[in-house]
Amino acid sequence: MTGRFKLPIWALPLVIAALVAVLGWWGNGRLRETIEGQLRAQLTATLNANVTALGIWTTNQTRLATSLAEDPTVRTLANKIFQAPPPILRREFRPQPPPELEQFVTDFRPRLAQLGYEIAQLVNTNFMVVANSQHAQLGVNIELSDAHTNKFAQLFAAGEPVIITPFKPELLMQRRAGRNPSGVLRTNDFRRLNRPPPPNGGRPRRGDVTLMQVAAPVRDDDRTVVGALALIINPDKEFSRILSVARSGDSGETYAFDQTGLLISHSRFDAQLKQLGLLEATNTSSALNLRLHDPGGDLTKGFQPTNSEGGARPLTRLVASAVDGEDTVDMVPARDYRGVPVVGASCWLPQFGFGVATQIDADEAYRPLRVLQMVFVVLILFLLLCATGMFVVSNVTWSRRLDEAELKLKQLGQYTLEEKIGSGGMGVVYRARHALMRRDTAVKLLLPDRADPAAIARFEREVCLTCQLTHPNTIQVYDYGHTPDGIFYYAMEYLRGLNLHDLVARYGPVPEGRVIHILAQICDSLAEAHGVGLIHRDIKPANIFLCHRGGVADCVKVLDFGLVREYRGDDAGGNNPDGDNVIEGTPWFTPPEAIHGNVKIDQRSDLYSLGALGYYLLTGEYIFEAETVAEIYQKQLRAAPVPPSQRTTKPISAGLEQLLLCCLAKEPADRPQSAEELRARLLACPAAGEWPVAARVAWWEVYSKLPIGIPLGNGADTSTPMATVRVDLADRME
Repeated sequence: MTGRFKLPIWALPLVIAALVAVLGWWGNGRLRETIEGQLRAQLTATLNANVTALGIWTTNQTRLATSLAEDPTVRTLANKIFQAPPPILRREFRPQPPPELEQFVTDFRPRLAQLGYEIAQLVNTNFMVVANSQHAQLGVNIELSDAHTNKFAQLFAAGEPVIITPFKPELLMQRRAGRNPSGVLRTNDFRRLNRPPPPNGGRPRRGDVTLMQVAAPVRDDDRTVVGALALIINPDKEFSRILSVARSGDSGETYAFDQTGLLISHSRFDAQLKQLGLLEATNTSSALNLRLHDPGGDLTKGFQPTNSEGGARPLTRLVASAVDGEDTVDMVPARDYRGVPVVGASCWLPQFGFGVATQIDADEAYRPLRVLQMVFVVLILFLLLCATGMFVVSNVTWSRRLDEAELKLKQLGQYTLEEKIGSGGMGVVYRARHALMRRDTAVKLLLPDRADPAAIARFEREVCLTCQLTHPNTIQVYDYGHTPDGIFYYAMEYLRGLNLHDLVARYGPVPEGRVIHILAQICDSLAEAHGVGLIHRDIKPANIFLCHRGGVADCVKVLDFGLVREYRGDDAGGNNPDGDNVIEGTPWFTPPEAIHGNVKIDQRSDLYSLGALGYYLLTGEYIFEAETVAEIYQKQLRAAPVPPSQRTTKPISAGLEQLLLCCLAKEPADRPQSAEELRARLLACPAAGEWPVAARVAWWEVYSKLPIGIPLGNGADTSTPMATVRVDLADRME
């Protein structure tokens, strides 16, 4: 890109602000790396400490259970119970329990109290509970839950103790209530058997009890495993407490979960979870009551999930990684079960059958980084404020000159500038009214900050050349001149309607018949210009205006002859006022010969742009997709366009498609040779009559009544992204 380098005084704070922004970006990155490194180490250490503590605790539990199971007295009594035949139980009576069961209850109650266990049970190899330390009679022939069968099968097969993760006895009772063949087990009996004594003698509420088990094998004299001794643990006393010891800051927590993502320890945020509706008010804790799903948004900030079924939502990222067997330290914030962005670490412990995660809210974790960002933002805003102030001060003179220019126009009795309706690359456009003719007029003023000699010469050339054109499809220029202060202006007809870019943006691809109707009118305008030796050089959607004018619906007006160029049949290079080393135009509509810069540019160059315009109208897409100007030019030179019928679902006739692709030929000789020829071929297409007068009138009647159809004036081109660019030919594609 080329251009005169001028650094006004108000731009100095902007340069400093840019340097501060770069420094802030660099400092932000370095500080983030430091914070992430510290967080990673802290989270890893916390997770490892908790896992180690759990390992020590579970090892102690299994050793203690094994020691009890190997105790000669316990082993002898257990073998007698395993060998005794089960009694036949009826609802009508309850037989006196065997003395071995009474002895089991008598021996274990004081020992369990000393060791801190709630209940002891004997389980035979048929997965039946045959003895219970709380009640001798009701501990007979109770079938194990399916949830625990696999663990006990593992114990019987390997002869090694096992840990059974926290569970709710209420759930096991519901699963077993309908299948106990003895008919003896009642709901109240089961609760008495499996619930630990409530604290302070109170009655435990439904759903607030969680239990764990540690089970060790019981062997006979031949060292054969004949059953298991299962010790019931209250996990609140040690399991959950271990995980709650190491917490980071105000929001850090460590928790455990099973294979399905069910929380098996307590959350730090139980009170908040009840307020958010994730826990029922009757639940005293989150353990075994909360599935660790990603709610899809921050619940603490009022987000309401659209899916009422929690099971349909995915697990949180930390939990999902652990369940998949991946040990993760995730420094990218992700939502937790409350929807709050967190960073954390997680792992799966296959020897225990559950996972552990430790996390901290990202807001707390990255607080130092936000403080630094705020400092830089305040500094940059201050510099921008300084630049704005200096810009305002430096432009007071030009604003005054513009005001004086408007006043002079009024004093001359010619035009009254009523409102600004748009701006372009060269100037600003006002809606004005002629004092004598009393008609709306568009007046274009050259922007003061671009009023260098070259710009003034180009602006004046645009007017002089446009004044030569009188075709109804070309914008009409009424007057031009200079104000006493030297500001150049010209007056042209005021149009109400929309440009083709807005047409496609609002209504989508244009029907084939209407495209032909529009292109044919553009050909009429260009035919006159080409006939007097002028080429437009900037045909694009924003420069083609569609209006209802003079009783003619869907009337086309070709605008912006700012890049117009004179040529003659014997002029190989044309008259380029910008010099041989510069090209200008809109990249998506620039013909290959204009990019080469060393090939004659003539009326066929406009026909290439017209083909690209037709392609855009039919598909709503540019002929090439690219991210940079250089890439667009590369494709303009070498790539063949995809046929428009392959880029839209609307039907396109083969005749029109081939005609547009012919216009997009790389070599000018392969294109239509004149606007008249192109117009004739367009009108010969089968769809040429599919946009009759009645359809045009009906469309404009509907358009005029819609809020979106508020008339736009000349130059109201703020919606189009297709800017005209100025390119140094020294850097062009070869």
